[in-house]
Amino acid sequence: MKLAEALLERADVQKRIAQLDGRLNNNARVQEGEKPAEDPKALLKELESLTARLETLAAQINLTNSRTLIDGESMTCCLARRDARRQQLQLLRSFLDTASSLSDRARMSEIKIVSTVNVAALQKDLDQKSKALRELDGKIQAANWSTDLEEN
Repeated sequence: MKLAEALLERADVQKRIAQLDGRLNNNARVQEGEKPAEDPKALLKELESLTARLETLAAQINLTNSRTLIDGESMTCCLARRDARRQQLQLLRSFLDTASSLSDRARMSEIKIVSTVNVAALQKDLDQKSKALRELDGKIQAANWSTDLEEN
């Protein structure tokens, strides 16, 4: 199995576990004399199976990520960089949106609001960082589809 396939399966298992939460809660109690729509014992058994599979997948994915190299650096480090850069870019975009918004004045006596930064220069920097992030993400995705999942 390729790493990318394991990542897709992990996402599916996580989604199914999240859905089980609602299903279990919906079938936790019924009116006396009534039967639940689904058997809670079967749902709990399914939860046990899914969490065991999630644990196995997570261990294999983490092991694979730590052993897989992208440009001489572990996939784990690349993923950490990608996540940190995504967060940084999200914050920068929000900051630039605020810094670039102009406020209209009806009269010259009203307070004038001006940007505290060079928006054009920061936007250019943001564009370069976004490009670098896309390139890193492309390398990660390529590695995901070309790397075999480690067995533990």
